[in-house]
Amino acid sequence: MSFPAGNVPVKVVVDRRVKIAEVVLRCVICGLGILVSVLVGTATQVKEIFSIEKKARFTDMKALVFLVIVNGIVAGYSLIQGLRCVISMLRGSLLFNKALAWAIFSCDQVMAYMILAATAAAAQSAVLAELGQPEMQWIKICGFYGKFCTQVGEGIVAGLVVSLGMITISCMSAFNLFRLYGGDNKRKSGGRW
Repeated sequence: MSFPAGNVPVKVVVDRRVKIAEVVLRCVICGLGILVSVLVGTATQVKEIFSIEKKARFTDMKALVFLVIVNGIVAGYSLIQGLRCVISMLRGSLLFNKALAWAIFSCDQVMAYMILAATAAAAQSAVLAELGQPEMQWIKICGFYGKFCTQVGEGIVAGLVVSLGMITISCMSAFNLFRLYGGDNKRKSGGRW
């Protein structure tokens, strides 16, 4: 479909901008997801307490293990979907069929919920490590392992950005899916499903 210069329909321009924004956001999510996995996964600190060496590792808190694994999964998924977006842009096909749109929407929703759950669990564990729980006689771990806690905290903040990015992506995939059911299709089918 070719258009005379200056007469490009608004829908085509909006579709292209949405697709470019999606590619950029998926690349950012991929990069930050890897960063979170590396920051949290490599966080260690050794302290000597009463002549006994204790080592803090991310595997000591299951919420941090969950955070590392989920960020790795989300980063890989975002890389694959980013490549799919780039290929569809290069081919010139911005719209796709309903089955693929439903699959992408569903996967984006699952990824958004998983990363949000992992980040929330890690943040809750970090709060306990930072503040302790006096009622249960849990001490403030970050008082002993400051470097470890700082590195994990940086990872959790980056994980929060990944979570917000995945929520935005899931909204964009919902937009891409539900516009396939929009106005032009209703007129063609007489308003029926």
